[in-house]
Amino acid sequence: MMIDINKMVPLSKANQNFSSVVKQVEKDNEVVILKNNKPKYVVKKFDPSFSALNLTDDEKIDIVAKRVLNRHILAFKELYNYDKV
Repeated sequence: MMIDINKMVPLSKANQNFSSVVKQVEKDNEVVILKNNKPKYVVKKFDPSFSALNLTDDEKIDIVAKRVLNRHILAFKELYNYDKV
């Protein structure tokens, strides 16, 4: 992620004057908030067409199923081979 130095705001300024951060987000689409002089947070304009918010229930189930399978693939393989013995 490339960070534009003009889009950086210290956390102290963001806490004191959040409305200025919102104005900058309106202008630049996003702002990076620094904590201890390091990029820590990103404030972005909300995009209602963001695909993760528009998934069907079946698509959400597929995503979760793939995560579970990937996380526990060895156990599934062991169970599959156990049934063949």
